[in-house]
Amino acid sequence: MTITASLVKELRERTGAGMMECKKALVETDGDLEAAAELLRKKGQAKAEKKAGRIAAEGRVEIAANGSEVVVMEVNSETDFVAKDENFAAFARSAASLALSESPADVTTLMQASVAGGGTLEETRTTLIAKIGENISVRRFETISAIGSIGQYRHGERIGVVVDISGGDDELRKDIAMHIAASAPACIAEDNVPAEQLERERRILTEQAEQEGKPAEIVGKMVEGRLRKYLGEITLVGQSFVKDPDITVGKLLKQKGASVNAFARLEVGEGIEKKQEDFAAEVEAQVRASQNEDEKE
Repeated sequence: MTITASLVKELRERTGAGMMECKKALVETDGDLEAAAELLRKKGQAKAEKKAGRIAAEGRVEIAANGSEVVVMEVNSETDFVAKDENFAAFARSAASLALSESPADVTTLMQASVAGGGTLEETRTTLIAKIGENISVRRFETISAIGSIGQYRHGERIGVVVDISGGDDELRKDIAMHIAASAPACIAEDNVPAEQLERERRILTEQAEQEGKPAEIVGKMVEGRLRKYLGEITLVGQSFVKDPDITVGKLLKQKGASVNAFARLEVGEGIEKKQEDFAAEVEAQVRASQNEDEKE
């Protein structure tokens, strides 16, 4: 049968696939729109599986809020170019909104949630992979149910922070969120540092001090001093406030009659080991492969 332009357009609008892919699918299915859509979905799944092993360390952080409920999410792509693509950005926004409305326990559960227009978030992801030609993934998200009021801050599209603060005002909440984005504290206060982490740091500091040949009574004082410095660096309330290094965040909060209940900070690619591309070596390998083929002939 004749594959009309209107039929190709309809399939393209339904699936988001390229024009030529839509036309080929319609030819293969004798113009059956439903069968063509299913065929494209299967091809998209195959492409997604093929790309699944590729490192996706770029992307964007999205924040979705509804009253006291806030979600901050990291969605990854392989390249910064795709991270700026509006189709990718729209997927990231919809994924964060879905996590907010569905309150899933984890990413696996989230990916099976239904999206507007039909299908699951996972099916939407595989369709997008087929369209943009890169591996994409929803890597992680954190949800905060605020006791106080929420402050949030995004540094570009790569760092997102939400913070739950009791007391203070909008300016303080924004300032604390910006500080967390810049200084990346590990936790709120010393009480939140795991005992095993504290003990490990104490052991390392003790070994370092002993190697300096100091007397035992001096070693103890040195370790305690360095441990206080370490805790000041990793805890939010112990850090120097980025907008006024003369005071700590803890002192600022006390001045404002405020306290931090919880915070979440996500940074794109954090902890992902990126593949280092050696372009010159890649070209050289291609040349050698071509030469080997010529020699075989």
